[in-house]
Amino acid sequence: MIRRWSIARRLFAANVLFVLVLSVVLGAAAIIDARQRTYDDAGRRMQTVAAAIAANPLVLSAARSPEPSATLQPYAAKVMAEAGVDFVTIMAPDRTRWTHANPAEIGKPYIGTVDPALRGETFTEVTAGTLGPSVRTIVPVMDDGGTVRALVAAGVTVRNVDIAASGRFGAIIALCVALLAAGSLASWLLGRYLRSVTRGWGPEQLAQLFAYYESVLHSVREGVVLIDTRGTVVMYNDQAAELLGLEPSDVGPSAEGAPRLSELPLDGSLRELFESGRTAHDEIHLSDSRILVVNQAPAVGPGRPGALGRPGGRAPVFGTVATLRDRTEIESLGSELETMRTLSGALRAQTHEHANRLHMIVSLMELGRTDDALDFATKDLELSQRLTDDIVASVDEPVLSALIMGKSAEAHERGAELSVSVTGEDGLHGLAVQDLVTILGNLLDNALDAAAAAPPPRKVALSIETAPDRVVFSVADSGAGIDPAIADDILEYGFSTKASRAPDGSAQDGSTPGGRGVGLALVRQAVKRLGGTLSIDTAGPSSAGPLTGALFRVVLPAPDPAAPAPTKDSE
Repeated sequence: MIRRWSIARRLFAANVLFVLVLSVVLGAAAIIDARQRTYDDAGRRMQTVAAAIAANPLVLSAARSPEPSATLQPYAAKVMAEAGVDFVTIMAPDRTRWTHANPAEIGKPYIGTVDPALRGETFTEVTAGTLGPSVRTIVPVMDDGGTVRALVAAGVTVRNVDIAASGRFGAIIALCVALLAAGSLASWLLGRYLRSVTRGWGPEQLAQLFAYYESVLHSVREGVVLIDTRGTVVMYNDQAAELLGLEPSDVGPSAEGAPRLSELPLDGSLRELFESGRTAHDEIHLSDSRILVVNQAPAVGPGRPGALGRPGGRAPVFGTVATLRDRTEIESLGSELETMRTLSGALRAQTHEHANRLHMIVSLMELGRTDDALDFATKDLELSQRLTDDIVASVDEPVLSALIMGKSAEAHERGAELSVSVTGEDGLHGLAVQDLVTILGNLLDNALDAAAAAPPPRKVALSIETAPDRVVFSVADSGAGIDPAIADDILEYGFSTKASRAPDGSAQDGSTPGGRGVGLALVRQAVKRLGGTLSIDTAGPSSAGPLTGALFRVVLPAPDPAAPAPTKDSE
Protein backbone atom coordinates (compact mmCIF):
# COMPACT_ATOMS: atom_id res chain seq x y z
CA MET A 1 0.00 0.00 0.00
CA ILE A 2 2.78 2.44 0.94
CA ARG A 3 4.61 1.67 -2.34
CA ARG A 4 1.68 3.27 -4.17
CA TRP A 5 2.00 6.52 -2.23
CA SER A 6 3.47 9.51 -3.99
CA ILE A 7 6.59 11.27 -2.74
CA ALA A 8 4.42 14.15 -1.50
CA ARG A 9 2.21 11.84 0.60
CA ARG A 10 5.18 9.98 2.01
CA LEU A 11 6.92 13.20 2.91
CA PHE A 12 3.76 14.56 4.53
CA ALA A 13 3.24 11.41 6.61
CA ALA A 14 6.91 11.20 7.62
CA ASN A 15 7.09 14.87 8.51
CA VAL A 16 3.86 14.78 10.55
CA LEU A 17 5.08 11.71 12.40
CA PHE A 18 8.41 13.37 13.06
CA VAL A 19 6.81 16.58 14.30
CA LEU A 20 4.41 14.57 16.48
CA VAL A 21 7.22 12.57 18.08
CA LEU A 22 9.30 15.72 18.45
CA SER A 23 6.38 17.54 20.06
CA VAL A 24 5.75 14.68 22.49
CA VAL A 25 9.42 14.39 23.45
CA LEU A 26 9.91 18.13 23.81
CA GLY A 27 6.58 18.49 25.62
CA ALA A 28 7.43 15.74 28.08
CA ALA A 29 10.87 17.21 28.68
CA ALA A 30 9.35 20.67 29.16
CA ILE A 31 6.73 19.32 31.60
CA ILE A 32 9.35 17.48 33.62
CA ASP A 33 11.52 20.57 33.66
CA ALA A 34 8.59 22.81 34.63
CA ARG A 35 7.61 20.45 37.44
CA GLN A 36 11.17 20.33 38.72
CA ARG A 37 11.42 24.11 38.54
CA THR A 38 8.18 24.42 40.47
CA TYR A 39 9.49 22.11 43.19
CA ASP A 40 12.75 24.03 43.32
CA ASP A 41 10.87 27.33 43.58
CA ALA A 42 8.68 25.90 46.34
CA GLY A 43 11.78 24.70 48.22
CA ARG A 44 13.46 28.09 47.97
CA ARG A 45 10.29 29.84 49.11
CA MET A 46 9.91 27.47 52.07
CA GLN A 47 13.55 28.06 52.98
CA THR A 48 12.97 31.81 52.99
CA VAL A 49 9.87 31.50 55.21
CA ALA A 50 11.52 29.06 57.64
CA ALA A 51 14.69 31.17 57.87
CA ALA A 52 12.67 34.30 58.57
CA ILE A 53 10.75 32.51 61.35
CA ALA A 54 13.94 31.09 62.85
CA ALA A 55 15.53 34.53 62.89
CA ASN A 56 12.65 36.02 64.88
CA PRO A 57 13.73 36.51 68.58
CA LEU A 58 10.21 35.55 69.55
CA VAL A 59 10.87 31.94 68.62
CA LEU A 60 14.04 31.64 70.71
CA SER A 61 12.36 33.41 73.64
CA ALA A 62 9.31 31.13 73.50
CA ALA A 63 11.52 28.05 73.21
CA ARG A 64 12.97 28.86 76.63
CA SER A 65 9.53 29.43 78.19
CA PRO A 66 7.56 26.68 80.03
CA GLU A 67 4.69 26.77 77.43
CA PRO A 68 6.12 27.48 73.94
CA SER A 69 2.93 26.52 72.13
CA ALA A 70 0.90 29.27 73.80
CA THR A 71 3.13 31.89 72.20
CA LEU A 72 4.18 30.21 68.96
CA GLN A 73 0.91 28.64 67.73
CA PRO A 74 -0.83 32.02 67.08
CA TYR A 75 2.33 33.32 65.47
CA ALA A 76 2.61 30.26 63.22
CA ALA A 77 -1.05 30.53 62.20
CA LYS A 78 -0.56 34.15 61.22
CA VAL A 79 2.55 33.31 59.15
CA MET A 80 0.76 30.45 57.35
CA ALA A 81 -2.10 32.77 56.45
CA GLU A 82 0.12 35.59 55.22
CA ALA A 83 2.93 33.56 53.55
CA GLY A 84 0.67 31.12 51.74
CA VAL A 85 2.29 27.98 53.14
CA ASP A 86 0.42 24.82 54.12
CA PHE A 87 2.13 24.35 57.47
CA VAL A 88 4.67 25.90 59.82
CA THR A 89 5.90 23.51 62.47
CA ILE A 90 8.09 24.78 65.27
CA MET A 91 9.45 21.94 67.41
CA ALA A 92 11.83 21.10 70.14
CA PRO A 93 15.12 19.45 69.36
CA ASP A 94 13.56 16.16 70.44
CA ARG A 95 10.91 16.43 67.61
CA THR A 96 8.07 17.54 69.94
CA ARG A 97 5.75 19.84 67.97
CA TRP A 98 5.01 23.23 69.49
CA THR A 99 2.93 24.38 66.50
CA HIS A 100 1.01 22.67 63.66
CA ALA A 101 -1.64 23.45 61.08
CA ASN A 102 -3.81 20.91 62.88
CA PRO A 103 -3.81 21.86 66.57
CA ALA A 104 -4.54 18.21 67.48
CA GLU A 105 -1.02 17.33 66.33
CA ILE A 106 0.66 19.70 68.81
CA GLY A 107 2.73 17.80 71.34
CA LYS A 108 3.26 14.84 69.03
CA PRO A 109 6.60 13.97 67.47
CA TYR A 110 7.53 15.52 64.11
CA ILE A 111 7.57 13.13 61.12
CA GLY A 112 10.59 13.66 58.96
CA THR A 113 14.35 14.08 59.00
CA VAL A 114 15.86 16.43 61.57
CA ASP A 115 19.44 15.21 61.92
CA PRO A 116 21.02 17.80 59.56
CA ALA A 117 19.17 20.59 61.34
CA LEU A 118 20.40 19.35 64.73
CA ARG A 119 23.92 19.76 63.32
CA GLY A 120 23.13 23.36 62.48
CA GLU A 121 22.40 22.82 58.76
CA THR A 122 19.44 23.99 56.68
CA PHE A 123 18.02 21.44 54.27
CA THR A 124 14.99 20.79 52.07
CA GLU A 125 13.27 17.48 51.42
CA VAL A 126 10.11 15.99 49.95
CA THR A 127 8.51 13.56 52.38
CA ALA A 128 5.10 12.48 53.64
CA GLY A 129 3.72 13.84 56.86
CA THR A 130 0.36 14.21 58.55
CA LEU A 131 -0.87 16.42 55.65
CA GLY A 132 0.47 14.07 53.02
CA PRO A 133 3.54 14.42 50.80
CA SER A 134 5.01 17.89 51.00
CA VAL A 135 8.02 20.02 50.11
CA ARG A 136 9.50 21.27 53.37
CA THR A 137 12.57 23.13 54.59
CA ILE A 138 13.93 22.73 58.16
CA VAL A 139 15.99 25.55 59.71
CA PRO A 140 17.65 25.32 63.17
CA VAL A 141 17.06 28.01 65.81
CA MET A 142 20.31 28.56 67.72
CA ASP A 143 21.24 30.75 70.66
CA ASP A 144 24.29 32.98 70.92
CA GLY A 145 26.43 30.04 71.91
CA GLY A 146 25.49 28.05 68.82
CA THR A 147 23.30 25.55 70.64
CA VAL A 148 20.19 24.39 68.75
CA ARG A 149 17.22 25.38 70.89
CA ALA A 150 14.42 24.67 68.38
CA LEU A 151 13.67 23.65 64.81
CA VAL A 152 11.41 25.39 62.29
CA ALA A 153 9.82 23.44 59.43
CA ALA A 154 7.86 25.29 56.74
CA GLY A 155 6.25 23.36 53.92
CA VAL A 156 3.68 23.17 51.14
CA THR A 157 1.91 19.98 50.08
CA VAL A 158 2.87 18.27 46.85
CA ARG A 159 -0.72 18.56 45.69
CA ASN A 160 -0.51 22.32 45.78
CA VAL A 161 2.90 22.26 44.10
CA ASP A 162 1.49 20.14 41.31
CA ILE A 163 -1.41 22.53 40.93
CA ALA A 164 1.05 25.37 40.52
CA ALA A 165 3.06 23.35 38.01
CA SER A 166 -0.03 22.47 35.98
CA GLY A 167 -0.42 26.16 35.23
CA ARG A 168 2.73 25.90 33.14
CA PHE A 169 1.68 22.61 31.55
CA GLY A 170 -1.12 24.31 29.61
CA ALA A 171 1.26 26.73 27.93
CA ILE A 172 3.63 23.88 27.09
CA ILE A 173 0.86 21.76 25.62
CA ALA A 174 -0.41 24.75 23.61
CA LEU A 175 3.10 25.31 22.29
CA CYS A 176 3.41 21.65 21.27
CA VAL A 177 0.04 21.76 19.51
CA ALA A 178 1.11 24.94 17.68
CA LEU A 179 4.39 23.26 16.68
CA LEU A 180 2.50 20.22 15.42
CA ALA A 181 0.07 22.41 13.45
CA ALA A 182 2.87 24.52 11.94
CA GLY A 183 4.87 21.41 11.01
CA SER A 184 1.80 19.79 9.44
CA LEU A 185 1.04 22.94 7.45
CA ALA A 186 4.63 23.19 6.24
CA SER A 187 4.52 19.50 5.28
CA TRP A 188 1.26 20.00 3.42
CA LEU A 189 2.61 23.00 1.48
CA LEU A 190 5.84 21.18 0.62
CA GLY A 191 3.86 18.08 -0.33
CA ARG A 192 1.65 20.14 -2.59
CA TYR A 193 4.70 21.58 -4.32
CA LEU A 194 6.29 18.15 -4.71
CA ARG A 195 3.04 16.71 -5.98
CA SER A 196 2.91 19.37 -8.71
CA VAL A 197 6.58 18.79 -9.60
CA THR A 198 6.53 14.98 -9.56
CA ARG A 199 2.98 14.77 -10.94
CA GLY A 200 1.99 12.46 -8.12
CA TRP A 201 4.55 9.76 -8.92
CA GLY A 202 6.15 7.69 -6.19
CA PRO A 203 9.92 7.17 -5.89
CA GLU A 204 9.74 3.62 -7.27
CA GLN A 205 7.70 4.81 -10.21
CA LEU A 206 10.06 7.75 -10.79
CA ALA A 207 13.08 5.42 -10.67
CA GLN A 208 11.41 3.10 -13.16
CA LEU A 209 10.39 6.01 -15.36
CA PHE A 210 13.91 7.46 -15.30
CA ALA A 211 15.34 4.04 -16.22
CA TYR A 212 12.95 3.91 -19.18
CA TYR A 213 13.91 7.44 -20.25
CA GLU A 214 17.61 6.67 -20.06
CA SER A 215 17.11 3.46 -22.06
CA VAL A 216 15.20 5.40 -24.70
CA LEU A 217 17.82 8.16 -24.81
CA HIS A 218 20.65 5.70 -25.35
CA SER A 219 18.78 3.43 -27.76
CA VAL A 220 17.27 5.91 -30.24
CA ARG A 221 19.20 6.61 -33.41
CA GLU A 222 18.62 10.35 -33.09
CA GLY A 223 20.91 12.50 -30.99
CA VAL A 224 19.24 14.12 -27.98
CA VAL A 225 20.69 17.08 -26.04
CA LEU A 226 19.04 18.49 -22.90
CA ILE A 227 20.09 22.04 -21.93
CA ASP A 228 18.87 24.02 -18.93
CA THR A 229 18.21 27.76 -18.79
CA ARG A 230 21.72 28.47 -17.46
CA GLY A 231 23.43 26.96 -20.49
CA THR A 232 24.37 23.72 -18.72
CA VAL A 233 24.17 20.50 -20.72
CA VAL A 234 22.05 18.34 -18.44
CA MET A 235 22.30 15.25 -20.62
CA TYR A 236 23.19 14.07 -24.10
CA ASN A 237 22.95 10.53 -25.39
CA ASP A 238 25.51 8.39 -27.19
CA GLN A 239 24.22 9.29 -30.64
CA ALA A 240 24.52 13.01 -29.91
CA ALA A 241 28.07 12.49 -28.67
CA GLU A 242 28.92 10.73 -31.93
CA LEU A 243 27.25 13.33 -34.15
CA LEU A 244 28.80 16.31 -32.35
CA GLY A 245 32.21 14.75 -31.79
CA LEU A 246 31.86 14.80 -27.99
CA GLU A 247 33.12 12.41 -25.36
CA PRO A 248 30.53 9.83 -24.24
CA SER A 249 28.82 11.17 -21.15
CA ASP A 250 26.96 9.61 -18.23
CA VAL A 251 25.80 13.00 -16.98
CA GLY A 252 22.41 12.72 -15.23
CA PRO A 253 19.90 15.28 -14.08
CA SER A 254 21.41 15.53 -10.61
CA ALA A 255 25.06 14.95 -11.47
CA GLU A 256 27.68 17.40 -10.30
CA GLY A 257 29.94 19.15 -12.76
CA ALA A 258 27.67 18.94 -15.81
CA PRO A 259 29.44 20.61 -18.77
CA ARG A 260 28.42 24.03 -20.06
CA LEU A 261 27.84 24.85 -23.71
CA SER A 262 30.91 27.08 -23.71
CA GLU A 263 33.05 24.07 -22.75
CA LEU A 264 31.90 21.83 -25.62
CA PRO A 265 33.60 21.82 -29.05
CA LEU A 266 30.48 22.82 -31.01
CA ASP A 267 30.28 24.42 -34.43
CA GLY A 268 29.39 28.10 -34.44
CA SER A 269 25.85 27.78 -35.80
CA LEU A 270 25.01 24.91 -33.45
CA ARG A 271 26.38 26.78 -30.46
CA GLU A 272 24.32 29.85 -31.41
CA LEU A 273 21.16 27.74 -31.72
CA PHE A 274 21.66 25.98 -28.37
CA GLU A 275 22.53 29.18 -26.54
CA SER A 276 19.56 31.09 -27.98
CA GLY A 277 17.04 28.49 -26.85
CA ARG A 278 14.77 29.40 -29.76
CA THR A 279 12.38 26.92 -31.33
CA ALA A 280 13.77 25.28 -34.47
CA HIS A 281 12.13 22.89 -36.96
CA ASP A 282 14.29 20.79 -39.30
CA GLU A 283 17.10 23.34 -39.50
CA ILE A 284 20.24 22.26 -41.34
CA HIS A 285 23.55 22.81 -39.57
CA LEU A 286 27.00 21.72 -40.68
CA SER A 287 29.56 20.36 -38.26
CA ASP A 288 33.14 19.51 -39.13
CA SER A 289 32.21 16.24 -40.81
CA ARG A 290 28.43 15.96 -40.81
CA ILE A 291 25.25 17.55 -42.07
CA LEU A 292 22.76 17.66 -39.21
CA VAL A 293 19.01 18.23 -39.16
CA VAL A 294 18.23 19.92 -35.84
CA ASN A 295 14.92 20.38 -34.04
CA GLN A 296 14.72 22.33 -30.79
CA ALA A 297 11.81 23.11 -28.46
CA PRO A 298 11.45 24.36 -24.87
CA ALA A 299 11.17 21.81 -22.06
CA VAL A 300 7.98 22.90 -20.32
CA GLY A 301 7.15 21.48 -16.89
CA PRO A 302 3.73 20.93 -15.32
CA GLY A 303 1.99 24.18 -14.52
CA ARG A 304 -1.09 25.35 -12.72
CA PRO A 305 -4.53 24.69 -14.23
CA GLY A 306 -4.86 26.82 -17.29
CA ALA A 307 -1.18 26.47 -18.27
CA LEU A 308 -2.07 24.55 -21.39
CA GLY A 309 -4.22 26.63 -23.61
CA ARG A 310 -6.01 28.71 -20.99
CA PRO A 311 -5.50 32.46 -20.57
CA GLY A 312 -3.37 33.33 -17.60
CA GLY A 313 -1.92 29.85 -17.27
CA ARG A 314 1.79 29.62 -16.61
CA ALA A 315 4.10 26.65 -16.77
CA PRO A 316 7.80 26.66 -15.85
CA VAL A 317 10.39 26.31 -18.61
CA PHE A 318 13.31 24.17 -17.51
CA GLY A 319 15.41 24.60 -20.65
CA THR A 320 15.42 23.18 -24.17
CA VAL A 321 15.43 19.76 -25.81
CA ALA A 322 17.29 19.43 -29.10
CA THR A 323 17.21 16.42 -31.41
CA LEU A 324 19.82 15.77 -34.11
CA ARG A 325 19.53 13.64 -37.24
CA ASP A 326 22.45 12.77 -39.46
CA ARG A 327 21.82 13.81 -43.05
CA THR A 328 25.35 13.24 -44.28
CA GLU A 329 24.56 9.96 -46.00
CA ILE A 330 21.47 11.45 -47.67
CA GLU A 331 23.47 14.42 -48.96
CA SER A 332 26.19 12.05 -50.14
CA LEU A 333 23.64 10.01 -52.04
CA GLY A 334 22.18 13.25 -53.43
CA SER A 335 25.62 14.31 -54.58
CA GLU A 336 26.16 10.95 -56.26
CA LEU A 337 22.72 11.19 -57.86
CA GLU A 338 23.55 14.66 -59.13
CA THR A 339 26.76 13.27 -60.61
CA MET A 340 24.79 10.53 -62.33
CA ARG A 341 22.39 13.14 -63.65
CA THR A 342 25.32 15.12 -64.98
CA LEU A 343 26.72 12.06 -66.71
CA SER A 344 23.32 11.09 -68.12
CA GLY A 345 22.85 14.65 -69.32
CA ALA A 346 26.25 14.54 -70.94
CA LEU A 347 25.37 11.26 -72.66
CA ARG A 348 22.07 12.74 -73.78
CA ALA A 349 23.85 15.80 -75.16
CA GLN A 350 26.42 13.62 -76.87
CA THR A 351 23.65 11.43 -78.31
CA HIS A 352 21.90 14.50 -79.67
CA GLU A 353 25.17 15.82 -81.10
CA HIS A 354 26.07 12.48 -82.65
CA ALA A 355 22.58 12.23 -84.14
CA ASN A 356 23.07 15.62 -85.81
CA ARG A 357 26.48 14.57 -87.15
CA LEU A 358 25.09 11.25 -88.36
CA HIS A 359 22.36 13.11 -90.24
CA MET A 360 25.06 15.29 -91.76
CA ILE A 361 27.03 12.26 -92.92
CA VAL A 362 23.92 10.57 -94.32
CA SER A 363 22.94 13.73 -96.17
CA LEU A 364 26.42 14.04 -97.72
CA MET A 365 26.29 10.42 -98.84
CA GLU A 366 22.85 10.89 -100.35
CA LEU A 367 24.24 13.82 -102.33
CA GLY A 368 27.01 11.59 -103.62
CA ARG A 369 29.70 13.41 -101.70
CA THR A 370 31.15 10.25 -100.17
CA ASP A 371 34.65 11.61 -99.75
CA ASP A 372 33.36 14.67 -97.88
CA ALA A 373 31.23 12.43 -95.60
CA LEU A 374 34.21 10.20 -94.85
CA ASP A 375 36.46 13.18 -94.15
CA PHE A 376 33.84 14.78 -91.84
CA ALA A 377 33.37 11.52 -89.89
CA THR A 378 37.12 10.97 -89.52
CA LYS A 379 37.79 14.48 -88.22
CA ASP A 380 34.82 14.33 -85.80
CA LEU A 381 36.02 10.99 -84.45
CA GLU A 382 39.56 12.29 -83.99
CA LEU A 383 38.30 15.42 -82.15
CA SER A 384 36.07 13.45 -79.77
CA GLN A 385 38.70 10.82 -79.13
CA ARG A 386 41.36 13.48 -78.54
CA LEU A 387 39.16 15.23 -75.92
CA THR A 388 38.46 11.94 -74.18
CA ASP A 389 42.09 10.87 -74.28
CA ASP A 390 43.27 14.23 -72.91
CA ILE A 391 40.90 14.15 -69.95
CA VAL A 392 41.46 10.48 -69.11
CA ALA A 393 45.23 10.85 -69.45
CA SER A 394 45.26 14.00 -67.30
CA VAL A 395 42.97 12.79 -64.52
CA ASP A 396 43.85 9.27 -63.46
CA GLU A 397 40.72 8.85 -61.33
CA PRO A 398 37.95 7.27 -63.49
CA VAL A 399 35.07 8.80 -61.55
CA LEU A 400 36.56 12.29 -61.77
CA SER A 401 37.33 11.77 -65.45
CA ALA A 402 33.71 10.87 -66.07
CA LEU A 403 32.58 13.88 -64.02
CA ILE A 404 34.81 16.29 -65.95
CA MET A 405 33.72 14.83 -69.29
CA GLY A 406 30.10 15.22 -68.28
CA LYS A 407 30.67 18.81 -67.17
CA SER A 408 32.52 19.48 -70.45
CA ALA A 409 29.56 18.20 -72.45
CA GLU A 410 27.18 20.22 -70.27
CA ALA A 411 29.29 23.35 -70.81
CA HIS A 412 29.23 22.79 -74.56
CA GLU A 413 25.44 22.37 -74.46
CA ARG A 414 25.10 25.64 -72.50
CA GLY A 415 27.31 27.55 -74.94
CA ALA A 416 30.40 27.62 -72.72
CA GLU A 417 33.88 26.14 -72.94
CA LEU A 418 35.47 24.10 -70.16
CA SER A 419 39.26 23.91 -70.28
CA VAL A 420 41.18 21.47 -68.07
CA SER A 421 44.81 21.82 -67.05
CA VAL A 422 46.61 19.14 -65.03
CA THR A 423 50.20 19.50 -63.79
CA GLY A 424 52.24 17.13 -61.69
CA GLU A 425 52.65 13.38 -61.74
CA ASP A 426 51.65 12.27 -58.25
CA GLY A 427 47.99 11.70 -59.14
CA LEU A 428 44.91 11.78 -56.94
CA HIS A 429 45.10 8.28 -55.50
CA GLY A 430 44.33 8.14 -51.77
CA LEU A 431 41.79 10.96 -51.70
CA ALA A 432 38.17 10.09 -50.99
CA VAL A 433 36.36 10.01 -54.32
CA GLN A 434 33.05 11.13 -52.79
CA ASP A 435 34.70 14.22 -51.34
CA LEU A 436 36.44 15.03 -54.63
CA VAL A 437 33.14 14.69 -56.49
CA THR A 438 31.47 16.98 -53.95
CA ILE A 439 34.20 19.59 -54.25
CA LEU A 440 34.74 19.64 -58.02
CA GLY A 441 31.11 18.97 -58.93
CA ASN A 442 29.77 21.91 -56.94
CA LEU A 443 32.58 24.28 -57.92
CA LEU A 444 32.14 23.47 -61.62
CA ASP A 445 28.35 23.83 -61.35
CA ASN A 446 28.69 27.29 -59.82
CA ALA A 447 31.31 28.29 -62.40
CA LEU A 448 29.11 27.09 -65.32
CA ASP A 449 26.12 29.01 -63.88
CA ALA A 450 28.22 32.17 -63.57
CA ALA A 451 29.68 31.80 -67.07
CA ALA A 452 26.31 31.03 -68.66
CA ALA A 453 24.84 34.21 -67.15
CA ALA A 454 27.68 36.35 -68.59
CA PRO A 455 28.04 37.62 -72.18
CA PRO A 456 30.27 35.64 -74.60
CA PRO A 457 32.86 34.37 -74.62
CA ARG A 458 31.71 32.05 -71.82
CA LYS A 459 34.60 30.13 -70.33
CA VAL A 460 35.37 27.96 -67.30
CA ALA A 461 38.88 26.85 -66.43
CA LEU A 462 39.76 23.91 -64.18
CA SER A 463 43.35 23.55 -62.99
CA ILE A 464 44.61 20.52 -61.03
CA GLU A 465 48.11 20.73 -59.55
CA THR A 466 49.55 17.69 -57.80
CA ALA A 467 52.67 17.76 -55.67
CA PRO A 468 54.24 15.38 -53.14
CA ASP A 469 52.77 17.32 -50.24
CA ARG A 470 49.53 18.76 -51.61
CA VAL A 471 46.85 18.79 -54.29
CA VAL A 472 45.47 22.11 -55.57
CA PHE A 473 42.19 22.56 -57.43
CA SER A 474 41.43 25.93 -59.03
CA VAL A 475 38.13 26.71 -60.73
CA ALA A 476 37.74 30.06 -62.50
CA ASP A 477 34.96 31.47 -64.69
CA SER A 478 34.28 34.41 -66.96
CA GLY A 479 31.25 35.53 -64.97
CA ALA A 480 30.61 38.78 -63.13
CA GLY A 481 32.55 37.74 -60.03
CA ILE A 482 31.44 37.87 -56.40
CA ASP A 483 30.64 40.91 -54.33
CA PRO A 484 33.38 41.13 -51.64
CA ALA A 485 30.72 42.06 -49.09
CA ILE A 486 29.18 38.58 -49.34
CA ALA A 487 32.36 36.59 -49.91
CA ASP A 488 32.13 35.01 -46.47
CA ASP A 489 28.35 34.56 -46.54
CA ILE A 490 28.24 32.44 -49.70
CA LEU A 491 29.93 29.58 -47.83
CA GLU A 492 27.09 29.43 -45.28
CA TYR A 493 24.42 26.80 -45.65
CA GLY A 494 21.28 28.19 -47.30
CA PHE A 495 22.87 31.38 -48.69
CA SER A 496 22.69 31.85 -52.43
CA THR A 497 22.95 34.73 -54.89
CA LYS A 498 20.95 32.83 -57.52
CA ALA A 499 17.24 33.24 -57.96
CA SER A 500 15.22 30.21 -57.04
CA ARG A 501 11.70 29.44 -58.06
CA ALA A 502 8.66 29.69 -55.84
CA PRO A 503 6.04 26.93 -55.95
CA ASP A 504 3.95 29.05 -58.34
CA GLY A 505 6.91 29.34 -60.71
CA SER A 506 7.73 32.96 -60.01
CA ALA A 507 11.24 34.08 -59.18
CA GLN A 508 12.08 34.75 -55.58
CA ASP A 509 15.13 36.02 -53.67
CA GLY A 510 17.84 33.45 -53.81
CA SER A 511 19.51 34.58 -50.59
CA THR A 512 17.16 32.33 -48.65
CA PRO A 513 17.10 28.54 -48.88
CA GLY A 514 14.91 27.68 -51.79
CA GLY A 515 16.63 24.56 -53.02
CA ARG A 516 19.90 26.49 -53.34
CA GLY A 517 22.69 27.64 -51.05
CA VAL A 518 23.91 24.09 -50.37
CA GLY A 519 26.78 23.38 -52.74
CA LEU A 520 29.46 25.73 -51.42
CA ALA A 521 28.58 24.85 -47.82
CA LEU A 522 29.16 21.18 -48.67
CA VAL A 523 32.41 22.10 -50.41
CA ARG A 524 33.61 23.94 -47.31
CA GLN A 525 32.65 20.99 -45.11
CA ALA A 526 34.42 18.46 -47.34
CA VAL A 527 37.55 20.61 -47.52
CA LYS A 528 37.56 21.00 -43.75
CA ARG A 529 37.04 17.28 -43.26
CA LEU A 530 40.06 16.54 -45.48
CA GLY A 531 42.18 19.07 -43.58
CA GLY A 532 42.49 21.49 -46.49
CA THR A 533 41.79 25.16 -47.12
CA LEU A 534 39.33 26.99 -49.36
CA SER A 535 40.00 30.51 -50.63
CA ILE A 536 38.02 32.80 -52.91
CA ASP A 537 39.32 35.46 -55.29
CA THR A 538 36.21 37.52 -56.02
CA ALA A 539 37.43 38.98 -59.31
CA GLY A 540 40.51 39.42 -61.50
CA PRO A 541 42.92 37.23 -63.45
CA SER A 542 43.66 33.89 -61.91
CA SER A 543 46.23 31.17 -62.09
CA ALA A 544 43.63 29.04 -63.83
CA GLY A 545 43.55 31.37 -66.78
CA PRO A 546 43.02 35.01 -67.78
CA LEU A 547 39.40 34.99 -66.64
CA THR A 548 37.88 37.94 -64.80
CA GLY A 549 35.20 36.13 -62.81
CA ALA A 550 35.51 34.38 -59.48
CA LEU A 551 38.33 32.00 -58.60
CA PHE A 552 37.88 29.20 -56.05
CA ARG A 553 41.10 27.61 -54.88
CA VAL A 554 41.14 24.40 -52.83
CA VAL A 555 44.37 23.12 -51.29
CA LEU A 556 44.31 19.59 -49.87
CA PRO A 557 47.15 17.77 -48.13
CA ALA A 558 48.48 14.92 -50.23
CA PRO A 559 47.42 11.48 -48.92
CA ASP A 560 49.86 8.90 -47.69
CA PRO A 561 50.80 6.79 -50.72
CA ALA A 562 51.02 3.69 -48.52
CA ALA A 563 47.53 4.17 -47.08
CA PRO A 564 44.60 2.44 -48.80
CA ALA A 565 42.22 4.71 -50.63
CA PRO A 566 39.24 5.54 -48.43
CA THR A 567 35.87 4.28 -49.49
CA LYS A 568 32.37 5.35 -48.69
CA ASP A 569 31.97 2.57 -46.13
CA SER A 570 35.19 3.50 -44.34
CA GLU A 571 34.03 7.03 -43.84
